[in-house]
Amino acid sequence: MNEIFSIKDKIAVITGASGVLGGSLARSFIEAGAKVVALGRNQETLDARVKELAELNGDAFAVKANVMNVESLESAAKKILEKYGKIDILLNIAGGNIPSATLAPDQSFFDLKMEAWNEVTDLNINGTVYPSYVFGKVMAEQGSGSIVNISSMAAYSAITRVAGYSAAKSAITNFTQWLASDLALKFGDKIRVNAIAPGFFIGDQNRAILLNPDGSLTDRSKKVIAKTPMGRFGNADELNGAVQFLCSDAASFITGALLPIDGGFSAFSGV
Repeated sequence: MNEIFSIKDKIAVITGASGVLGGSLARSFIEAGAKVVALGRNQETLDARVKELAELNGDAFAVKANVMNVESLESAAKKILEKYGKIDILLNIAGGNIPSATLAPDQSFFDLKMEAWNEVTDLNINGTVYPSYVFGKVMAEQGSGSIVNISSMAAYSAITRVAGYSAAKSAITNFTQWLASDLALKFGDKIRVNAIAPGFFIGDQNRAILLNPDGSLTDRSKKVIAKTPMGRFGNADELNGAVQFLCSDAASFITGALLPIDGGFSAFSGV
């Protein structure tokens, strides 16, 4: 039975692999026996990540690429295929909010600069669509593959101060369903597209919003914890098992799904 959950020897491309969530997933996939291709824009941080993965006795490969540029991604795909001959998994981890697109508590939508709106929506929408376009085509040609996208609690209901990020992650949920349907209808049942919706995890992008300089909870994070039945933030490694499941044969009849990993946040009304 355990074999059905295996991703051993699968070729997994991970965008944003040098970040907190991408790095956690990369380590998890290496430990599970997958071969990891770390994609990112900074060669130095990619090399550091691959060195870390190699120390786990894993097969890891760094490819510099910009998720916002189709030609860059096509060049990356060529290098990956030359080395491994196939691409089994794509994890679209690159994305996240940006400081300039986060409104202060006393600001309204009309204080948001449209340049910041464009930047955060472009990063989160096209930063997922473009890799899916390039690596999904490889999967379509080979007749198999699994794509996992990152949505958000902000796609379920309004979360204040992050209008652009919320709109982009809502688009990712819709795009996941659309692409899952299109690929299954036109290329068969061996190509699947799903998404996870993480709850609240403390990372580099949101640390200042959720934690005070002394490590105590901000007013915003107190509201988050009050609406999270488990009463805590998530740990990055708590995403790994769900993503591995979605990429394995155990999820062979699952496509177009959105899986919340949120300690109950999306299920609880707060009352």
